[in-house]
Amino acid sequence: MPVNLSAPAAHTLLPVKGVKLGFAEAYVRKPNRKDVLVITLDAGTTVSGVFTQNQFCAAPVLLCKEHLVSKQPIRALLVNTGCANAGTGDDGLHRAKLTC
Repeated sequence: MPVNLSAPAAHTLLPVKGVKLGFAEAYVRKPNRKDVLVITLDAGTTVSGVFTQNQFCAAPVLLCKEHLVSKQPIRALLVNTGCANAGTGDDGLHRAKLTC
């Protein structure tokens, strides 16, 4: 649900040590729009997650849970502006893995 918040002014944002941000126009929903955010994390960063309790989760949620359980270091997060499409089955899980 959109909340119609204004973007903060760039000069008001403070850097976070060990975190780098990058974005791209990937045409997730609309052309000519910055719609993908990549967050890279320095080695040694600890990552956790909070997830829906719904039994019918989208592939990216399932994959993220797998990554957290694996205890392997997580060095990047990918966020898009669209909603994760649930009910995509094996193809959706395959595509989520390709994105990783």
